[in-house]
Amino acid sequence: MLFDTHAHMDDRAFDEDREELLARLPDQGIGLLMNPGCSLASSRNAAALAERYDYIYAAVGSHPDAADEVNQEVLDEYRMLCKQNKKILAIGEIGLDYHYEDIPRQRQQEAFRAQMALAAELDLPVIVHEREAHEDGLRIVEEFPTVKGVFHCYSGSAEMAKWLVSRGWYIGFTGVLTFKNARKAVETAVSIPLDRIVLETDCPYMSPEPFRGKRNDPGRLYRMAEKLAEIRGLSVEEIHRITMENGKRLYRQN
Repeated sequence: MLFDTHAHMDDRAFDEDREELLARLPDQGIGLLMNPGCSLASSRNAAALAERYDYIYAAVGSHPDAADEVNQEVLDEYRMLCKQNKKILAIGEIGLDYHYEDIPRQRQQEAFRAQMALAAELDLPVIVHEREAHEDGLRIVEEFPTVKGVFHCYSGSAEMAKWLVSRGWYIGFTGVLTFKNARKAVETAVSIPLDRIVLETDCPYMSPEPFRGKRNDPGRLYRMAEKLAEIRGLSVEEIHRITMENGKRLYRQN
């Protein structure tokens, strides 16, 4: 069985067939699934979804694209949700994204720090989204040495991944690992310890080959497992076992 450690099943892309899709995932080899929030609204939806399905966990947080909403009231609700719902296992998806810069960098950094502080207060792992913001992202991580978690949909260098792993972090790989031009992702996946790798779909985005360009869903996570097994010289069964154990350890479910 596989652990999809990052899947946005509350996304509107699944509005027409969400229940049907979720009902068949266990038969498709998905044993556990983490649904992170990207905003206050989606965090509420993720929490509700986790309450309805035994194999789904949730995280609450505001993505850098929603950094403008982060204030004391929002943080208070995240705190309350974490304390009330035992299926909420992390703060996320939080971080920095400088690709479009629709929200000023300073505001993103403030929201990231505030949510890292909340994770430290609650002693929860974090799910970090970091895109084209490596230097600032690592600097903020260093400000919170007690907070660990995962850099999801990892896009940095192998050297940066090694730095994170040495400090207790996990690295999440999506369908990008299967792309023909995914040299950097493959290099990173080969060079870091297997016990720090988790697999994720980031659905409905990041569909692996040969489904690239189509709506992604957790049933396609097997393709990332196959690719990781190929590049690490292991059986697919071993990758299933190892990454399941890693995901459970990341979210403290061992």
